[in-house]
Order: sequence, then C-alpha cells, then structure tokens
Amino acid sequence: MSASFTRRRFVQWSGRAGAGLAAASLLRESLLPAAEARGPKLLVTVRDAMLKHVGAADCWAAMKQIGVEGVEAVIGDDLTLPGLFHPTAKYTAATSAGAGQLAADAAAAGQKITAFCMFNRYEERPEFEIEWGARAAAAAQALGVPTIRIDVVPRKLARPEFLQHAIATLKKLMAATEATGVTFAIENHGNTSNDPEFLTALFEGVGSRRLGLTLDTGNFYWFGHPLSKLYELYERFAPRAFHTHCKSIGYPAEEREKQRPMGWRYGDFHGPITQGDIDFRRVVAILRKAGYANDLCIENESFRKATPAEAAEVLKKEVELLKGLREGGTP
Repeated sequence: MSASFTRRRFVQWSGRAGAGLAAASLLRESLLPAAEARGPKLLVTVRDAMLKHVGAADCWAAMKQIGVEGVEAVIGDDLTLPGLFHPTAKYTAATSAGAGQLAADAAAAGQKITAFCMFNRYEERPEFEIEWGARAAAAAQALGVPTIRIDVVPRKLARPEFLQHAIATLKKLMAATEATGVTFAIENHGNTSNDPEFLTALFEGVGSRRLGLTLDTGNFYWFGHPLSKLYELYERFAPRAFHTHCKSIGYPAEEREKQRPMGWRYGDFHGPITQGDIDFRRVVAILRKAGYANDLCIENESFRKATPAEAAEVLKKEVELLKGLREGGTP
C-alpha cells in the first residue's frame, strides 16, 4: 500500500464517514462499552453464521431467541455485513447512512457487535488487504467495535517465506490503522496459525500490542494437540486474546491425550460446547486471570442436519453454560 493511502486517503475516508456517523458515535456505548466501563463481565455472543440456523425472521430476532448479548459480524470487501440478515435491510458500514442504521438497529435490539470478521488473503493481495483493513478499522472505530478477526493463512509460500511476508504486511496494517485504536485478532486455525511457535514468531516479528488473537478453543484441539496441552496453550496466549471462538470436540477417551493427525475425524466428533471435552470453566478462569475483557463467542459448526428448533435449543444451552460460568456459578 502506498503512503498516500495510509495518510491522506485514510484521513479523507474517516472524515467523510465521521461527519455522517454522529448518530452511530452517540450509540457507541450501547454497541460496545469500553473494557474499563464493562468491568469483569464477559459478553456471551455468537458468530453471525450460526444465526441463520435458528429460523428467525431476522438476525436480531435470532439473537434474542437464543439469549446472546452480541455478535461477531463478517465484513466484506465492500464493508457490507452479509451475515446480519433482515427482510428489508441490507447492512453496510460503507456509508454514514448505512452505519447509522446498523448502529440504531443493534441498539434497538439490545445487541453489541463485539468483532468484525474478515476473510483475508494477505499472500495474494497484500496492498488491497491493507487498504481494506484500514477502511474496516475506521468503520469499527465509528461503530464502537473493538477488534477485527483476521486470517493469516498461507496458500502458496512455504512457511518460512510466508512468516516474513506476513510480518511485513501486518506491520503496514498496524501503521495504517494506528489512529483508530482498533485491534486485530488472528484466529488460530488451519495448518499454520494453530502452531504456537508460528504465532509467537509472528507476534514478536510484528511487535504491535494491537495485534493479538481470536482464541479458538476448538481449533487447537482440531490441530492435534492433546487435551491437557490445550490449557497450557490457552494460558500462553490468553494475554494476547482480543476475541474468542468457543468451540469443542468430543473425542473418544483413548484419543484425547494423543498427538492426533491434523483434523482427525472432526466431522464425526465436533459438537456443542456443552458436550465436548474442553472444560470451559477452566477456559473462562484462564481468560479472567489474563485480564481478558471482550466476549465469549460461540462457534458451533455442527448444524448441517439440525432443524431450526434443534439448532436454537442447542445454542440456548451453550449460551446458558457460558453465562453461568462467566458469573462464577453453575449454569
């Protein structure tokens, strides 16, 4: 990305959006209070992709039905939010009017947007990715969304080359978005960012406190790490967590402590966090000890054959579990 975008064009875009986002800015506290004001409460939220399975008329009704307090919303290249569905509204953060409507509808529903979700291709289009990231961060700042979940996934480069490419690109992204204060949270997933040594080298190489992790509890397990090692990884990376994906797998007892092949029989054993092997009481305690202050975001990928009523019931139980654990009690 050229320096002209990082300075001049970014300021111009922010200025245009900011002028028309007065309503959204006024609603910032209702969208997502700052961590300092929110205190120890961890919001229980859901990925927007889960909402379509509930069968509600719109995304806000789906959130109310399952009892969540917010959502992680996919944001597209054009700053549309396709996962927030509504029969008459098409949500976007690309314009001041669109962002204002999104803010107003979220506030009316009593919901918070706790993270944007980007599906990145840094290796293939680094300059566009930095520009897109700057636009998304400006929109997040205006709407009070504190963090953006990102992909750091190699497609062509070998890992050593990719690591250096990712470090260089993310340094530019951090510089381009510094004025927003918005954080970026790499999800640990796939064959690379589930490797703790890769993550450590990446964080150290970029050297920014605004680059952290979407801590996906299930993905480390999917990668093959033994169950007991998961909690060591959670403790290691919790101080860098800006966002979470609460997900679990229920492996046969004889497989839990093995170093399994990556993705081993995931389709057979993944399911809701109420039934998997991961102890979310320990997860919440680890996050609290590290000073984590955002959300506990449910990601359940097991709804392919569920009816809307079944999916809603499963999600309700997951929400109840996390709400009970975040209060320190038994759900």
